[in-house]
Amino acid sequence: MTYLSDHLSGADLELLDPLLEQHADHWTGLFHGLVLRTALQPIFSISHKRIIGYEALIRAFDPDNASVPPFQLFDLPESEQENVLLDRLCRLLHIRNYRSFRDDVNWLFINVSPRVVASGYRYDSFFGELLRRTGLPPHRIVVEIVEQPTDDSDRLRETVEYYKELGCLTAIDDFGAGHSNFERIWNLSPDIVKLDRTLTLRAGKDPKARQILNGIVTLLHQSSCLVLLEGVETHDQAMIAIDAGVDFVQGYYFSHPRVELEQIRTSKPDFETLLSDYKNRNRIRLDPTQQLAEFFTSHFRRAVRQIQDGSNLRDACTEIMSHHTVSRCYLIDQRGVQLDDTQASDSAAGQLDPRYRPLENTSSADWYRQHYLKQALAQPDRMQVTTPYLSISGVYMCVTLSLGFRFRGELRVLCCDILAGQGPLSGG
Repeated sequence: MTYLSDHLSGADLELLDPLLEQHADHWTGLFHGLVLRTALQPIFSISHKRIIGYEALIRAFDPDNASVPPFQLFDLPESEQENVLLDRLCRLLHIRNYRSFRDDVNWLFINVSPRVVASGYRYDSFFGELLRRTGLPPHRIVVEIVEQPTDDSDRLRETVEYYKELGCLTAIDDFGAGHSNFERIWNLSPDIVKLDRTLTLRAGKDPKARQILNGIVTLLHQSSCLVLLEGVETHDQAMIAIDAGVDFVQGYYFSHPRVELEQIRTSKPDFETLLSDYKNRNRIRLDPTQQLAEFFTSHFRRAVRQIQDGSNLRDACTEIMSHHTVSRCYLIDQRGVQLDDTQASDSAAGQLDPRYRPLENTSSADWYRQHYLKQALAQPDRMQVTTPYLSISGVYMCVTLSLGFRFRGELRVLCCDILAGQGPLSGG
């Protein structure tokens, strides 16, 4: 072991051969008296409803065949060279096993030791030689970089670029935990981002966290990254993953890691039932929005006619404002600028948080960026309804109704904010 550690440089694949043993249907490795085996955990595409890759995980066993936790295995190296040795041994073992695994299409996700990454790509010319000798095409490999603080971002970027130049895909692992930040996404431009399971757990307990998760997925997609959610262990968490719009899922709910590689594909998740359940839940959730538009359309049309006949905004919106769910009404011109003062309901005025008083006065505010305004201007005489969002004028969750109409040759848009979760069919 000392000899091997002292002579690790460049490719040197031959130095690892004595640490490997070939069996009838798999390979094992040997490190500090422990037997190492490859376990594969399937990764699924929600849209494709099938496996698109496997994460390779190392499993260690003592001489009595008792399982040794991974953290104990990775605590064994006593030097930087031994860290490199263990990292190389694991990857060689995984690729040898995957080459004998009957799958010629899907990806193999391989973790790279953070210590090896921090040491720079000079250690990993080995990997290119490994792929060449084993005949595994580089485009079948996804190299996972664990989220961690680093003192040398340039070296990390060079290392990631090395894998890309080989033709591999790259992934940031455990995003959302520890030192995660978008600076690393922009700096490294990974192909895939794996979201940490803590995001799933929080999203299952807190609606705000669920909204944040959905927003993170959107930002990652806008950064040209595919998104994988890890740690999906329950049906409800699978629903969260689907709703968040992630591309791939991984976790015990779908499949456990297995060292018996040929048994992995025998159990297949029932995506048809899962997606059917999601569609049913989603339909129930969206129906009240449609009912909201239908309920208020007649009120809006009467208000518009009164405005066209010369009534002021308050008088025209009396009927709308009388409903207990309505927070405020306001009128916008075709440039997106608010006309006159906002008409706030008496009930909403009493609930305003005084800490946000600087945001209350919206006279002459410009709302042109708002999607509900653009839609109303593009489709006059058709009621528009938003999904719940955070109102900047009151800092509360609301749904906005908007209706475009003609007034003296110009477009106007009448808007009304409904307190989220308090639609006309929710009581009161």
